[in-house]
Amino acid sequence: MQTIQSIIERAWDDRSLLQNEDTQKTIREVIELLDNGSLRVAEPTEDGWQVNEWVKKAVVMYFPIQKMETWEAGIFEYHDKMELKRNYAEKGVRVVPPATARYGSYISSGVILMPSYVNIGAYVDAGTMVDTWATVGSCAQIGKDVHLSGGVGIGGVLEPLQAAPVIIEDGAFLGSRSIVVEGVRVEKEAVLGANVVLTASTKIIDVTGDEPVEYKGIVPARSVVIPGSYTKKFPAGEYQVPCALIIGKRKPSTDLKTSLNDALREYNVAV
Repeated sequence: MQTIQSIIERAWDDRSLLQNEDTQKTIREVIELLDNGSLRVAEPTEDGWQVNEWVKKAVVMYFPIQKMETWEAGIFEYHDKMELKRNYAEKGVRVVPPATARYGSYISSGVILMPSYVNIGAYVDAGTMVDTWATVGSCAQIGKDVHLSGGVGIGGVLEPLQAAPVIIEDGAFLGSRSIVVEGVRVEKEAVLGANVVLTASTKIIDVTGDEPVEYKGIVPARSVVIPGSYTKKFPAGEYQVPCALIIGKRKPSTDLKTSLNDALREYNVAV
């Protein structure tokens, strides 16, 4: 892997190497490793998450070495540089038409793709539901047994290269039309209510105690989150600015589905 990384780094610094057959072969090898889940743009470690910047570089350089092609999938015609994933039955993945996952994304066994979209470099782990019109952006990392409800938008990240991918950890539940972008991390078993929007600069305020506790870029594990707003002063006056409010915790439970239902009822969260 160090040899592969070295070739990618050299080509990134000298784009003329993209004309080299060995360089192209190496880039395609990286995309194949992403496609089968042997390599990830970001991976969990004992100290948190490690982002593999060189893998993102390989994805970016894959585009210029690919040629535009036209191909058909059933009644649909496509004209693009990226093929679609194949052999879902062998992978144990249920795909409902017209769900689309690009080659170079990893879809694990037990995943259900309702009519939705998963982009190159993304990783979707076992047992996850990607519901109708949900989108999983490039290089996003989705954990096990996650539920992305209808219309959820998970942001992608290829450039700027230093930007971290969106990470949704195991067991999280994202309500309808919620949006998570700009490298925000939603930790294990958290619940986002409908229409929660999280960017890198969004204030995430825990209002469960006597004093508010503010987070940015991370939703703590098992948090139950709803949309909110706070007052901010501008030269033209005071206006309401969107934020997200942590209103409680999802209780630890061996039955996560029961725990989720209890959280939704107890906190009256719309999903």
